[in-house]
Amino acid sequence: MRSAQIQRKTAETDITLSLTIEGTGKSDIATGCGFLDHMLTLFARHGRFDLNVHCDGDTYVDDHHTVEDIGICLGDAFAKALGDLRGVTRYGSCTLPMDEALLLTAVDLSGRGMLCCDLQIPTEKVGTFDTELVEEFLLALVRRANMTLHVQQLAGRNSHHIIEGIFKSLGRSLRQAAAIDPAFAQEIPSTKGVL
Repeated sequence: MRSAQIQRKTAETDITLSLTIEGTGKSDIATGCGFLDHMLTLFARHGRFDLNVHCDGDTYVDDHHTVEDIGICLGDAFAKALGDLRGVTRYGSCTLPMDEALLLTAVDLSGRGMLCCDLQIPTEKVGTFDTELVEEFLLALVRRANMTLHVQQLAGRNSHHIIEGIFKSLGRSLRQAAAIDPAFAQEIPSTKGVL
C-alpha cells in the first residue's frame, strides 16, 4: 500500500498530513480554512485517497500561507508515496460537470513540475476564501509532486462550482494516473527508464 506521512513546521504554519493512495476516500481535514477543508474532502473522496490534514496556521493574517503550505505538503506526500513511479499508469484526465461549470484536468506524473492553468473565476472571494489561492495551491502541489497539470475551465459562472469542479476532477485524474497498470507493474512508464 502506497502511503506517506508529512510534517512541516514553519513560522507561519504547523502541518501534519497523511495520505494513502489505495484508500476508500476517507478524510479528516482541519486546516483552519473552511472552504479548503471542503475542497480537500471532495478531492479525497473523488480520488479514493485516504487523506488526513491538520494545520495550525496564521489565518489571522489571511489564508495564503495555510493554502500554499498544504499544497506543498500534499505534493510531498504524493512524491513520497509514488516513489520511483514504477508501474503507474502515469497519465490521467477528467472532464467534470459541476452544474453550469465544466472543468478539465489532465495529469502527467512526468517528474517535471508544471502548471498550465486557464481559469476565469468571476469573484475574488467565495465566503472569506480568496479565489486566487486556488492557483497558488495547485502550483505548490505540482512543484513538490513533480507532476504536470493542465486545468481548463470550459464553462462556468459560479465561483464555488468552478473551484469544486477543479478539486473533484483533479482527484479523479490523479487516481487514474497513480493507478498501477498490471501489464507494466515492474516498469517505469518512460522510454528514458526514469521519471
